Amino acid sequence: MIQIEKNVLSGELSPYLIQHKDNPVNWQIWSKELLDFSKLKKKPILLSIGYASCHWCHVMAHESFEDSDTAKIMNQLFINVKVDREERPDLDFIFQSSFQLFNQTGGGWPLTMFLDENGVPFMGGTYFPKEAKHGLPSFREVLQKVSDAYKDQRENIIKQKNLIIKNLDLKKNSVLHQDLEPILEISLNHLDPIKGGYKGKPKFPTFNLYETLLYFYNTTSDLRYLKPVELIVKQLCSKGIYDHVEGGIARYAVDEDWTIPHFEKMLYDNTQFILLLSKYSKINTDNYFKNKLEQTIEFLKGNFQNKEGFFGSAYDADSEGEEGKYYTFFYNEIKDIENVDKHFEIKPEGNWENKIILVEKEQPTKEIVKKLFTIRSKRKKPFFDDKTQLDLNCLMISALIAANEILPKNGYLKLAEELFSKIEKKYIKNKIHHSYSKDVVFIEDYAFLINAINDLSDITMNFKYKDLAKKLSKEAITKFFSGDKKIFQKNPKDSDDIFLKPIDIGDNTIPNGNAIMLINLVKLGMMDEATKLSESLHGYLNIYKNHMMTALRALDFFNNINLGKNCNEQGCKID
Repeated sequence: MIQIEKNVLSGELSPYLIQHKDNPVNWQIWSKELLDFSKLKKKPILLSIGYASCHWCHVMAHESFEDSDTAKIMNQLFINVKVDREERPDLDFIFQSSFQLFNQTGGGWPLTMFLDENGVPFMGGTYFPKEAKHGLPSFREVLQKVSDAYKDQRENIIKQKNLIIKNLDLKKNSVLHQDLEPILEISLNHLDPIKGGYKGKPKFPTFNLYETLLYFYNTTSDLRYLKPVELIVKQLCSKGIYDHVEGGIARYAVDEDWTIPHFEKMLYDNTQFILLLSKYSKINTDNYFKNKLEQTIEFLKGNFQNKEGFFGSAYDADSEGEEGKYYTFFYNEIKDIENVDKHFEIKPEGNWENKIILVEKEQPTKEIVKKLFTIRSKRKKPFFDDKTQLDLNCLMISALIAANEILPKNGYLKLAEELFSKIEKKYIKNKIHHSYSKDVVFIEDYAFLINAINDLSDITMNFKYKDLAKKLSKEAITKFFSGDKKIFQKNPKDSDDIFLKPIDIGDNTIPNGNAIMLINLVKLGMMDEATKLSESLHGYLNIYKNHMMTALRALDFFNNINLGKNCNEQGCKID
């Protein structure tokens, strides 16, 4: 039963939703029941999407959602809904796409969208300040203007539903079987040849691109594909985006030099960092990269595992109300550590807000790292979002298996098998689901689960894994494959709590689920199914090429297998 007059988040499990349980805003959770209620009351919805470690989500919460006067306006004018993007990535995908459609610019978090009574968006933004500044209107002003617009234009807004759906629908072209490398060349032209990553700032470690470049280097031996990988790996390992004390990387860097991180640490970034380092270490065997690989895995083992033994989602950028406090140092704290200035760029004035973000000159000794950690350990650690996400834990299995090839004595294969055993018990033998709700699952959960099982099969030569992977692939086809569009939907075909059944063909924070499923189907010898999916992905390439790096890798793998390459009696391999 919908209780619109109160905040209902206290009963939720998501750390992000729990962060907002004491807000004076009457927050509701997303559900079919809520949408039916909105339709009955003919009242618009204010949808706020974020995640527990999001800095600007915290800022907007403190400024507006904790403010009783602002909350009063929100409660009066809207049905207010809070969504954890990591719990419901389908909603985030649809409404981020809607935001980009409305504003012709990239989105972000917090995402603030205004929906009609049917749950269809008609207006939106990201962060709104409490008071007007930086060219942005105040949040209260936005609330009133949106409410007035809805009252005055309600019928017209509702009528826009079909137009919005049409504009959000993916466009295909008829070009099939085009060369893939020229599409990759376009991305190469946008890369920064000096500092690495895409040109400009902020700098994101776009792992999907670099994995694809490394794949094409392995298949062609073309050094043009290797050089950007060499540069990005060096930057990620040596600059401020890397945590030189404990290991692991931050979400992104706000500057061009990779020096100033946005300090939050995400599981999805670090698993992909492990994968890239592992694959690169097959080419460059320097112990420097192996040490970074080991340090990062040990950090995740020691800090990211939750009470169930799964890997949680993220560490916050903030601690004690201050961004980066846990990770930065004052000059006087570290100046007396012997030879610290030999290994790091140390200046009395610091390199960020009079503090020091460690940037490596040469790899520090274990003794120096230990002394730096002793200083850090006296501080309060950032908040940890311990939420288990199935797709990310399966990606962690694949990362551990890749790392095991580089560091075979570290027990990473055993850890991967132990993690899979937990997944098998909780998800496969029970019910496959994404996070908290057993009724919510996405194609990515199936895709990365099957991929992890295939990886386990390849390294253990235990063919029971192949049987399980085939079974789950057939289940995924039944649940998610659209016969009309010949591609996997993000949500199950029988889901009914959203106005659009989204199809995602681009890479986001993790590789695209459709691309990973294509690799899965090929490795399992399900070539009829793979052919249909590959033709569909080909149809999107020329339109969405900047977002389809993993699809390029998957399609090339499919093409090579059709030509009899990369296969033997044990199966087919993608490097």
